[in-house]
Amino acid sequence: MDFDRWFYSQSRAVQVLLLIIPVIGWCCECLVRLGVLLRTRSPLHLIVFLLFLFIGWGWILCLLDILYLLVTGRLFLA
Repeated sequence: MDFDRWFYSQSRAVQVLLLIIPVIGWCCECLVRLGVLLRTRSPLHLIVFLLFLFIGWGWILCLLDILYLLVTGRLFLA
C-alpha cells in the first residue's frame, strides 16, 4: 500500500485540500497511517493508526495534522 508515498508526492496545496474536506480528510489520514503501519510494522504506528481510526474524525486532530503538515511537510506521527 503506497498511498502515503502518493500523498506526500502531491503539492502542499493538494495535501491541505485533501485534509480540509471533512470525510475525505479522515480517509486520507487513515490511509496514510495505514500505509506507514504496513511498511514499518511499528507498535507506535499501530497505536497512532487506531487512535486516528476511532477519534480522528474530530476537527482537533485534523487541525493538528494540517498545521504540522504546513510546518514539516509530514503528518503528525506518520
